[in-house]
Amino acid sequence: MKLPATMPFLRDYAAVRNYLYGLKHHGAKFGIDRMRLLSERLGNPHAHFPVVHVVGTNGKGSVAAMVESVLRRGGFKTGLYTSPHLLHQGERVQVDRINLTEAEIVAYVRELQPLASELGVRDPDDHPSFFEFMTAMAFVHFMRHHVDIAIIEVGLGGRLDATNVVEPEVSVIASIGLDHTEILGTTLGSIATEKSGVIKPGRPVVIGRLQPEAESVIRKAAVDRGCPVDSLVEVFGDGLGRLPLTNLEGSFQRANAGVAKLVLRRLPPRFAVSEETIRRGLQEVNWPGRWQRLAIGGREFVFDAAHNPDGAVCLEENISRFVGETGRRPHVVLGVLGAARAAAIVPTAARYARSLHLVLVPHQPRASSVEELRVFVPADFTGPVDCSRVDELFPAAGVCTVGRRGEAVVVTGSIYLVGEVMDRLLNEQPLGQGKLQD
Repeated sequence: MKLPATMPFLRDYAAVRNYLYGLKHHGAKFGIDRMRLLSERLGNPHAHFPVVHVVGTNGKGSVAAMVESVLRRGGFKTGLYTSPHLLHQGERVQVDRINLTEAEIVAYVRELQPLASELGVRDPDDHPSFFEFMTAMAFVHFMRHHVDIAIIEVGLGGRLDATNVVEPEVSVIASIGLDHTEILGTTLGSIATEKSGVIKPGRPVVIGRLQPEAESVIRKAAVDRGCPVDSLVEVFGDGLGRLPLTNLEGSFQRANAGVAKLVLRRLPPRFAVSEETIRRGLQEVNWPGRWQRLAIGGREFVFDAAHNPDGAVCLEENISRFVGETGRRPHVVLGVLGAARAAAIVPTAARYARSLHLVLVPHQPRASSVEELRVFVPADFTGPVDCSRVDELFPAAGVCTVGRRGEAVVVTGSIYLVGEVMDRLLNEQPLGQGKLQD
């Protein structure tokens, strides 16, 4: 095939990365029409395997990882599609928790590029975005690897998300909160309406703990589409006592484990797993960046992507327990996207921090400036407040200028910040894939 003059030759992963980065300028056109066009050109690969489709303001990634862990423990070949990534772009697309390799990404982009270019020539608005490219890669990869089942996490919202071309075995709504209000709406009801768009006629729905305003919207959509609903609260109650255990820390993770267990119960009989498999699978969940503890360079680091107001509630639970158990306040490195998130997360961190280190999240145009973050530091905070840059605080692999050896450092806020810091701390030569974020 002769490439159009405007189509770059993708020699290697560096060229592919630059090409994909350029697709971000197509924006995240909200809607699934062009994803449908791309999928049709590819032969609708998503129709070749069963799907669990997971949405939620918070917890959807954890639920997806939990369902995957149990099914893999049960002997099934699994696909897992999540976003964003922490360190490697290939984390987004995994078969049996093996990342898509750079070589595979190069091959898939070379394959998809002519189709995308053709769609874009016909109508520039039909050229796939970065997220749609990644979604198409996931579908094709899962089909070609003959997965038994794929767990697909929604990128944003639900109704108009690129992943919503699937017809799932189970639709999952882990939580609904006020986030991305500029796109999804300013009330729980409006956000619930967007998320209810993943509910497909006759397909079971599993819901986590939802506020009444949101739950009523979800239940009405389920009734209108003839879908049975399994509710976390109805099955496990409001407390912790009956919720399953998981290796991920926090009571909210036990709620996510309960949602995952309901999903597993609702899958068709061919995916049946024993209670022991569920128990073991929930104790083996790998989901980095969520209150993840690592010892690096003589310090204990905790990485926690508490990126919005609901996440701030979870952060408070974990960080207060950490202070109570260790008897020491951590240094906190913090960066977020937007004032509404900063207003919740900064005061929460300040209540437990020995010192605050406010940073601009790299590569993110929506990132709050350090001056904006500082506005939300409570007046009664007595520790030092440092406004700095990520590369100053983490200048090299294993090196941190915050605090001293033997002290704890919590890195929290945006998942993009968590990934950037982990990249700088863990890799002698940082991967620098933070630009490839939605």
